[in-house]
Amino acid sequence: MQEAIILAGGFGTRLRSVVSEVPKPMAPVAGRPFLSYLLDRLAAQGYTHVVLSTGYLHEKVEDFFHDAYHGISLSYARETTPLGTGGAIVNALSRCSSDEVTVLNGDTLFDIDHGAMLRFAAHHDTPLAVVLRQVDDASRYGSVLLDSEGRIADFREKSTLAAPGLINGGIYRLRRSLLSTYTVGDAFSFEREVLQQRFRDTAFYAYADGAYFIDIGIPADYARAQEELPML
Repeated sequence: MQEAIILAGGFGTRLRSVVSEVPKPMAPVAGRPFLSYLLDRLAAQGYTHVVLSTGYLHEKVEDFFHDAYHGISLSYARETTPLGTGGAIVNALSRCSSDEVTVLNGDTLFDIDHGAMLRFAAHHDTPLAVVLRQVDDASRYGSVLLDSEGRIADFREKSTLAAPGLINGGIYRLRRSLLSTYTVGDAFSFEREVLQQRFRDTAFYAYADGAYFIDIGIPADYARAQEELPML
């Protein structure tokens, strides 16, 4: 069984001017929730159980999708207080049975070949594999540097200067033991406290995928999604 976690509990502050009555992953795109596009791709690539990590307006997600979607069994890991990305993952892992799961951001569609990603993680026997995306302007996100073997070597912070780079595409293949020191209810940032703090001591690997990528976190990209996603 292949399991995935989708982080779907964000407030969507930057998108609030155009989407205010639903959580960001439920923002309507061409007549249906953005989250449904993510689930379509997971169903097509063999995932059978997805845990939706919810928080803000959680009922909007649960009332729409219920407990199944296109052959995927759905579970919910609700945050009663904000836990950060790391705390949300730990909370969702409590509803998973596998030792390794795929984690995705609920406001980003990165149309990768998941089979290739799983093989990459297995080949490197890594507790964390990250999928990166080459972009023309990495200043909004910050960028990731790799060594010749594909191991994460460093991170560059967000910048006011536009420059190309590899950005975190928001998809991880995660081994449960990586977060064994945390318990359900702990609040922390996965990116800051795990990914960016532990990469020197633990071999985290990443590779770039050139697949279609969109982050609907700002109004301009949300508008672009209305035109592009129905055409995929």
